[in-house]
Amino acid sequence: MLRELGAGRIINAVGSTTLTGGSILSKKVLAAMNEASQVYLDMPELHEKAGRYVARMLGVEAAFITSGAAAGLVLSASACITRGDLEKIRRVPRTEGMRNEIIVQGMHRNMYDRNLELAGAKIVEVGDDKQTDESEFRAAFTDVVYFVWDPQEGVLPLERVIAIAHEHGVPVITDAAAELPPVENLTRFLKMGSDIVIFSGGKDIAGPNDTGLILGRKELVDVCRRLGPHSYEVIDPKLNPYRRTIVFTGRPMKTSKEDIVGLITALTEYLEVDHDKRIERYERRVEKMVKALSLQKTAKVRKIWPPYGHPRPLTIPRLELELKTPKAAQALVAGLKKGDIPILVWNIENKVFVNPQCVAEEEDAVIVSRLKKLL
Repeated sequence: MLRELGAGRIINAVGSTTLTGGSILSKKVLAAMNEASQVYLDMPELHEKAGRYVARMLGVEAAFITSGAAAGLVLSASACITRGDLEKIRRVPRTEGMRNEIIVQGMHRNMYDRNLELAGAKIVEVGDDKQTDESEFRAAFTDVVYFVWDPQEGVLPLERVIAIAHEHGVPVITDAAAELPPVENLTRFLKMGSDIVIFSGGKDIAGPNDTGLILGRKELVDVCRRLGPHSYEVIDPKLNPYRRTIVFTGRPMKTSKEDIVGLITALTEYLEVDHDKRIERYERRVEKMVKALSLQKTAKVRKIWPPYGHPRPLTIPRLELELKTPKAAQALVAGLKKGDIPILVWNIENKVFVNPQCVAEEEDAVIVSRLKKLL
């Protein structure tokens, strides 16, 4: 079918990004999805049981499977704004008169925080693009806090954010969409005190690209499920127990039965991986590429651990090629895209980066060969 569509495969040296298709699904994941595709299921019941299963697996209070991390942001913001009040749930995203303001640090502003606004949230920006002062943060206090996990200097750290928010009785939503590995991050931010933590299911977990996870406090995660795509709410059981309304907030964020079982299977496999050994293998592969390219003279070549500004995760080493000018780097990127199999890489100014995360080991030689010719 790909050939009929004219859509050829690429070598993905960027990482497990949405724009490159997420991850490759394992045989076990595909088999589980195929099994689910052959039966009908009660979707509200499946969601509830799947959430309980994941929560037990991870040792967290509650879990809900979404159609991606961005959907998780919308549902989590809605849950924090409405707190389960049915009348408020039915009004979302028309949230006038509700506690709908969400604090976002200036250094955390990004294209994804617009998803909070889809829930009817009003973003209150604190600090600037260089620093957030604790006194500013305290003075701006409103209804919900949104925190993006990253290593930037100047950000008010999550520990302080949680402590101050909880002093005010305000929940903290932590966006950790691509913060795996390490696998410990699945529970780390909840142990720190975050009320809701959101992960992508289609990145390093290697579930379907259109899946995500909401983990956190049961009372809030339960509201996320009620707001979700398969939820029905009784309007007035005294008058007519069959008169119900679909909660439309999450309806466009539909998760299929195949997505749900696929993500759980991928997560099960993910927890069984020795991630330390996996990172060591990535290091050896990058070091081998550095050695193979060391004799060329048009670029400085080294292994690096990526700083902020790279596609996540930052815990996987990269091959860095530093060229003389940004123009030379852009020419190298364009050259790698040409050929029978395009190679996609990341580029910042005069540097080009190769991430081994989504590159098959046998493709390393293809990348090195193409780089040698172009350099």
